[in-house]
Amino acid sequence: MSNLETSAQVLTCEDGSHEDSNAVEILTPREVPLGGLRAMRVRRTLPQRQRSLIGAWCFADHYGPDDVRESGGMSVAPHPHTGLQTVSWLFAGEIEHRDSIGSHAMVVPGQLNLMTAGSGIAHSEVSTTNTTVLHGMQLWLALPARSRNTAPAFEHYEPTPVTVSGARISVFLGTLTGSSSPVNTFSPLLGAEIVLEPGARITLDVDERFEHGAIVDTGRVEMCGTALARAELGYVAPGRQSLDLRNPGSEPARLLLLGGEPLGEQILMWWNFVGRSDAEIREYREQWQSEVGGNTDDPQFGTVVGYVGGWIPAPELPTTALKPRG
Repeated sequence: MSNLETSAQVLTCEDGSHEDSNAVEILTPREVPLGGLRAMRVRRTLPQRQRSLIGAWCFADHYGPDDVRESGGMSVAPHPHTGLQTVSWLFAGEIEHRDSIGSHAMVVPGQLNLMTAGSGIAHSEVSTTNTTVLHGMQLWLALPARSRNTAPAFEHYEPTPVTVSGARISVFLGTLTGSSSPVNTFSPLLGAEIVLEPGARITLDVDERFEHGAIVDTGRVEMCGTALARAELGYVAPGRQSLDLRNPGSEPARLLLLGGEPLGEQILMWWNFVGRSDAEIREYREQWQSEVGGNTDDPQFGTVVGYVGGWIPAPELPTTALKPRG
């Protein structure tokens, strides 16, 4: 998914691995329109001033359930990415993915689509005519410095859910409760969907080197004794060997559990680019604008074959140098 905010903010992101592992920090989302008069609106919990990284997780949008007759669905024209991986996970609906390395795939509930941007890629995302309700998560992973210029790639994976103590767990990245994902990542990570039956409580053994975040999709969830509302993210710092999750409600609850070793690096995010310096971000933008205008014989991002329509131009950069925040 593209960050379609018309005034793209500059974020310099750092990990918070020095914090208290016993505390649960609550991050409240902000609502963001994804462009246009009939813009699909998303709830964004990462990044924000309070916290910008959980391991390598650097971006999290939660959307729906939306009736596409009213919202217009998802229609994101070709746009670029660098220095990251996109993680698409749906609860309802269907999205058609196309990218500039020739990938053409459908994003459907319970199946992971992971796109590695690396040195540069372009892609489009459009909800299909089969979709009446659209509901899901779009997440980004920052690539560490040693891997951020890797070749672009695309992977698809359907995890087999396991049931433990009233919880249905689908591990799409990393390892949890004995289930492991074969999908390639560039730093130690965890990503899993967890559905808790009414009244269920589960204690998960986790890697104490990881920091973790739980984003609530539906229902009531308590994380280590702290209540989380819908679309809120509960964060815990490294140092825990287990996480306690509970559904105190009378209806099933669903959440995504994200985790990873603190990245240990500062990253600069602007629009759809992850880089390390002002000069680098400006170079990415200039290159993309050249490709949109058909003014280059040496494309970095490439062409999205099969998409009918225009590409998304980059927003204007500030005239002053991009500087770290906070």
